[in-house]
Amino acid sequence: MNITGKETITLTTKTSQISLVVLASGHVALGYFGEKLPAADLSYVLSDISRASYLANTDGVADFKLEQLPLLYPAFGNPDMRTPAHQESYPDGSRLADFRYHQHTFTTEKEAVKGLPFAQHQEQKVLKLILKDPVTKNQLLIQLTAYPEYNVFTQSVTFCNNQTEPITLQSLMSLNLDFLTDRFDLLTLSGAWGRENHLERRRIHQGTQGIDSKRGASGHGQNPFIALVAPETTEDQGKVIAANLLYSGNFIGEVTVDMHQNSRLQLGLNPFEFSWQLAAGEKFHTPEAVFLTSEAGLNEMSQRFHRFYQDCVIRSDYRYRPRPVLINNWEATYFDFDRMKLSAMIDSASQLGMELFVLDDGWFGQRNDDTSSLGDWFPNEKKIGGPLSSLVEEVHDKGLDFGLWVEPEMVSKDSQLYRQHPEWVVQVPNRTPQLVRNQYVLDLSNPAVQEYLIATLSRLFHSAKINYVKWDMNRNITDSYSPTLPPERQQEFSHRYILGLYRILDKITSSFPDILFESCAGGGGRCDGGMLYYMPQTWISDDTDAIARLDIQAGTSLIYPPVSMGCHVSAVPNHQVGRVTSLATRALIAQQGNFGYELDLLALTLEEKKIVKAQIRQYKKDRETLQFGRQTRLAVYDSKNETAWQKENTQTGELIVTHATILAKPNTVPKRLKLKGLKPANCYRYEDTLRSGQELMQIGLPLPKPTEDFYVTKWTLKKVEDIDRC
Repeated sequence: MNITGKETITLTTKTSQISLVVLASGHVALGYFGEKLPAADLSYVLSDISRASYLANTDGVADFKLEQLPLLYPAFGNPDMRTPAHQESYPDGSRLADFRYHQHTFTTEKEAVKGLPFAQHQEQKVLKLILKDPVTKNQLLIQLTAYPEYNVFTQSVTFCNNQTEPITLQSLMSLNLDFLTDRFDLLTLSGAWGRENHLERRRIHQGTQGIDSKRGASGHGQNPFIALVAPETTEDQGKVIAANLLYSGNFIGEVTVDMHQNSRLQLGLNPFEFSWQLAAGEKFHTPEAVFLTSEAGLNEMSQRFHRFYQDCVIRSDYRYRPRPVLINNWEATYFDFDRMKLSAMIDSASQLGMELFVLDDGWFGQRNDDTSSLGDWFPNEKKIGGPLSSLVEEVHDKGLDFGLWVEPEMVSKDSQLYRQHPEWVVQVPNRTPQLVRNQYVLDLSNPAVQEYLIATLSRLFHSAKINYVKWDMNRNITDSYSPTLPPERQQEFSHRYILGLYRILDKITSSFPDILFESCAGGGGRCDGGMLYYMPQTWISDDTDAIARLDIQAGTSLIYPPVSMGCHVSAVPNHQVGRVTSLATRALIAQQGNFGYELDLLALTLEEKKIVKAQIRQYKKDRETLQFGRQTRLAVYDSKNETAWQKENTQTGELIVTHATILAKPNTVPKRLKLKGLKPANCYRYEDTLRSGQELMQIGLPLPKPTEDFYVTKWTLKKVEDIDRC
């Protein structure tokens, strides 16, 4: 092709590199994204592209085919006929935009993404690239940040309206990555309520494929994560390109393969039901995308995401603090409790060694079922036997911390709040709003609603020494409309709702830094990096069945740190699927995240209480490794019936290895389980056996023969010092 490279701009981490090529025309292309290279000028990658037929020339230059180039941030209306990364409408009705290179700078100072979550670290390199439309004078600021020690990049985009008239943004992606190949599999996390974040893998093909949410939340059905991997990629080898959006609302993640086997990956705000009027002089900021590349397979991808989220995204002081063993009363009592029952559970929890008692739904207003009182965030003193502070003191006197459930974004029709402010409900004029789960959604795009929730929750959290808050959101948004917005701006509602939510979370979590906040949206309906920025852990699913949780926890921990996952032991038969599993199995699987119990302690037998007490005692010894250890997924003989993983404490060298068999099989001989990523010369002791790291990786641990269905085995291996030979 007739390509002249003007400049190559490169940003690197310890092992990764992204290189942009500025063409003589001013267009900016993605010259390279992969492992670090010694080459400086990569414009030859573009000039080596052969000519394709029936594509338009650019700027009247023969064989300058913009549609064939891997563009960094393509606009609409130019000779590139593929899906643009952004589209806007101008006062005269035109939509064509032509943004070209204006300038770039390198710095270590990163601008906050206004009103949105963003990553931050003291060791970062920031490229600020400005593209400018020579006709409209509008600018796009692309803030591309490299985190050297994490081998991770982030990108956010700011649109600056430099005209004297307003324009309308119709789409604005956070990330656009073009590749000169379609030899990829697509990885996504999909599912539904009760089976969130199941990993799906499929070959990409010509056309568009991907994921999205139109629910007002990131959603149970899709997670804002998308990855392209080489077909031969495994857990331990092969090319990975992965991206995750720090956002909790409507999103889209897709890859499009064009006519010439090129792939375009995009991630950002969903253009569905989105537009944004940008007045003269105003700016619009996209959510930040986190992305990375690796040549060492999916385990390395996961480990990079885990470290990055832990250190650079989660801002709570709890990100490094061990999480307490909790008991939640929900599945034990649902709405049916009083002070006597709660006191008995508190006593039992204390005796068993638990550390946090969580009072779930039903403590406020006149709430005895799900038909009333959401919005009335004052204690039902008759039900809980006095002021909330009295109950909290009783919990603390028993040596436990106290936690509380709230659902601030919702309101019941039967509530004082609704009777006082029916206009605060999300609803369309002259239409009856949908009543879903006996509740409406509060209009968080309304500043008055935001201020009310900030004041109300602050008053509640100041009323007693509350150590933990579970923040729930149990329905998606219908009837999208806000009376605070004029008719022409109603398609801003969904994004403004999330901005309002983030403003509330920012105020509340900053004002109460000693509270451990856990996000929840009917389980994993908002399991995303945006919520982790404010709340360091997530209740990842309402399905508490241990076997169902294997896929849910595996998919969630593909990108999110295990310490951020809420995982509990519940009663059997399980309340969601009816399955019966042993206490040992339930505990070993739940211990892969933030460990807790969600069953009736008063119904346990003496033998079961002994087991639970022993589980908690052992977990406290293992907690540092289980919550913060480097997780690696291990290869198993029958991947449809087995799963296994290891956690390595990078400070002490301790290893905890867990293997689960779903169904026992007759007349089979168990194989061995090989560990990964150990130093060959290290020596490890488990039970009375010494083995070298080399032996554990090449020969492995002997698997016991399952004696029942849902059989889980755990090994604890201690690193042994000062031994010449294992």
